[in-house]
Amino acid sequence: MLHWLRAVARFFTNTIGWNRIGFLLSVAIIAVAVTVLVHMLRDIDIDQVFAAMRAVTPHRIALAAMFVAGGYFTLTFYDWFALRTIGHPEIPYSTAALSGFTSYAVGHNIGATVFTGGAVRYRIYSASGLTAVDIAKICFVAGLTFWLGNATVLGLSVVLDPHAATPITQLPGWINRLIAAGILGVLFSYIGWVWSAQRVIGKSDWTVSLPNGPSTLLQIVIGLFDLGCCAMAMYMLLPSDPHIGFVTILVVFVSATLLGFASHAPGGLGVFDAAMLVALWQFNKEDLVAGLLLFRVLYYL
Repeated sequence: MLHWLRAVARFFTNTIGWNRIGFLLSVAIIAVAVTVLVHMLRDIDIDQVFAAMRAVTPHRIALAAMFVAGGYFTLTFYDWFALRTIGHPEIPYSTAALSGFTSYAVGHNIGATVFTGGAVRYRIYSASGLTAVDIAKICFVAGLTFWLGNATVLGLSVVLDPHAATPITQLPGWINRLIAAGILGVLFSYIGWVWSAQRVIGKSDWTVSLPNGPSTLLQIVIGLFDLGCCAMAMYMLLPSDPHIGFVTILVVFVSATLLGFASHAPGGLGVFDAAMLVALWQFNKEDLVAGLLLFRVLYYL
């Protein structure tokens, strides 16, 4: 099986190239999102959207803003954790917080997070004596934290509510649950792997010691708080009628976020929104668009 997977990887590398595949995938996701938005928003009433925005109480907006602030605060720990993982605990939290907050804020708004976030980190950390290799390692560990958090949230939430993902995946609930269980299985296997011994990946001068078992659990907690805060902010801005449980919103929010991330569109613009509109079909379109606009104002402006 492993030999077959390696053969497939070599085929794509030699014939198409992973960069080209990634570009084509991004274009395809954006094209589908634009098509969906044009179809779903062609008869929307703008006046009702603004009325729905005004109907959201100041209390709920304040709670959403608090959760957004909590999410951004959690982002500061991505870099703090990464610095200690790669052996630079001397870098103070204030520097890590500035780098983590700024790199993700710029990355979320401009897109292409890998490149924009790396550039911001290099500008900040180079003043503290860190090299380009150190920055690359920080980006890797921070990215690992992001994906571990996403895998945990998506796996657990889809196992609990598999039908919430059906509008996005177009798969029956039992298949969604099976996939989610597989994700959790891989996650638990990874935790067991790093718990059993110190794991080092890379070669030559570019090696990274992966976080051990307890540290990996801390990584997951950081990712959970980040995604949980953001999803709660979105939840606060949605209408209470019809009632949709938080787990359902969590499934949809994380799925939409990952699609937006894969598209490399600035802030997942259009892609995130299209996924939310498709998956949360129970809501009045004007009410849902109002919530999405308020979320973008709070999170991106």
